[in-house]
Amino acid sequence: MKKDILEKIKQLGGNIDHVKGNSLSDDILSIRFNTVLYPRTEDTPWQTAEDAEPIYGIGEFLNENEELFKTDKQAFYDKIIDTYFRLEDEGYGQVFWQPKLFTPFKDGTEDFEEWNSEFIDEDIDLSEIIKVTHDKTPDFIEIFYSYGFPDHYYICLSDPNPENPTLFGTDHEEYFREVTNEGNLEDFLNTFITKEELIEIVKNRIEK
Repeated sequence: MKKDILEKIKQLGGNIDHVKGNSLSDDILSIRFNTVLYPRTEDTPWQTAEDAEPIYGIGEFLNENEELFKTDKQAFYDKIIDTYFRLEDEGYGQVFWQPKLFTPFKDGTEDFEEWNSEFIDEDIDLSEIIKVTHDKTPDFIEIFYSYGFPDHYYICLSDPNPENPTLFGTDHEEYFREVTNEGNLEDFLNTFITKEELIEIVKNRIEK
């Protein structure tokens, strides 16, 4: 993968120590996150639009911890990071990095046994994937899942640009019956906010 992608993963809290550069699949599967990811909000003033909060519900968190902010700002900011940047299932709009192979076309695999009959069904629509990879029976790696739509994100191991592969989205309700091209991995990673960026946004909101 591109050096810039690995650097961005590191900035977002990923551990890239075991990336060797031998193959796209080995590299992706070797990366670990002990935190979640948050999409950056639109450029709407937080003060005028609750849905523009950098993280859903953080305004309420700030109100509840007003006294801590007054007595110990550093502890206050540490508590923000400890609360939101952890592997928490409670829905704050987060995205989870969870790489795993998905091989519905590879005979002899568990995914083939479970999924192949569905993936040769005419309702499955891989057209967006085939446009990019020219591969009608690709092996996938699921990289992200989320609470939003789509809620599963995949790359193909046959992607013609393994340095910066295309990300495809699909949702559990229309699993691979509706697939969207989410752009390349580098651009997608750049939509997430770092811990440092979140703290700066909060500071700009409350330290005026």
